[in-house]
Amino acid sequence: MGFFDFLNEKIAIDLGTSNTLITYKGKIAVDNPSIITMNQITGKIIAVGKEAGMMRGKINKNIKTIYPFNNGVISNFDATEKMLKTFIKKLSSINASVFSSSYNMMISIPCGSTEVEMRAVKESAKRLNAKNVFLIHEPIAAAIGGGIDVLEPKGNMVVDIGGGTTEIAVISLGRIISGQSVKIAGNVFNEDIKQYVRESHNLHIGESMAEKIKIQVGSAIDHLESPPEKMEVEGRDLLTGKPKQIDVSYKEVAKSLDKSINQIENSIMETLSEIPPEISADIYNTGIYLTGGGSMLRGLDQRFSRATELPIHLGERPLETVVKGSDIVLKNLDHYNSVLVQNRR
Repeated sequence: MGFFDFLNEKIAIDLGTSNTLITYKGKIAVDNPSIITMNQITGKIIAVGKEAGMMRGKINKNIKTIYPFNNGVISNFDATEKMLKTFIKKLSSINASVFSSSYNMMISIPCGSTEVEMRAVKESAKRLNAKNVFLIHEPIAAAIGGGIDVLEPKGNMVVDIGGGTTEIAVISLGRIISGQSVKIAGNVFNEDIKQYVRESHNLHIGESMAEKIKIQVGSAIDHLESPPEKMEVEGRDLLTGKPKQIDVSYKEVAKSLDKSINQIENSIMETLSEIPPEISADIYNTGIYLTGGGSMLRGLDQRFSRATELPIHLGERPLETVVKGSDIVLKNLDHYNSVLVQNRR
């Protein structure tokens, strides 16, 4: 690397409610849970990301687990800055003070973000000494990361299911012409599973266990061609207070998630009903693009296809499409200038 090359460093960030992904030099350099643990007495950071995630539910009263994001937006600015600073320091061997004052940053945000929320995101990034901060809406970044030409005069529909929000957007000529941000996504799925296990099996489980159930035996439909085996689940018996183990099947998970998934389906149908007929014709031919970590739920594409009677496209690595799209835009600002949020005001 040349002596002055660091002046043009580029970092794209997907500030997810559940996971934060950062690209550096064209590669995903950080993929960590959006969690930080801190000593409440001293204020000292104990762990960030994966290390903090491993501590969930297993720490003492003097250590606090903080989730910096809520429903896709920053809810704790101090924790966000400390978490990002830790992640960014890992990106380069360059002296942190030099590196942190010389990069351009692209941050993806929910399409339902308010002016106040967007300003807060930019101010938080500026305090990390980023040279320039650009914002892009998550569905547009996801579309670009999925290989869609968002600038052409053609309608494309993207459903990005993250941890805190589901972003539904119809995009044409680089703009969102119709869409909504629904506060039902991966974290709500976890709560649904916890509640179902509690009510059906009298077993109290933690958030980490609910997440494992979702990943290992999660399903959006009650009939899969290649169903996963039942999962052994441990928790605390609500009647006796003793540790207890039960078996949970994918059909039970599908039952627990039915109401939440149905609400996402209704939002998709509502968005489809609001678009011009010419755009409807485009989407009829192209279908719906499903992205985000939540889209990896088994059978979700089949369920959405039945509800909309449209083809559903699911990429290979849907968790990475937003940050990859953000990285592409940051590297080609002249070409994608019109998709940046600040240029639409």
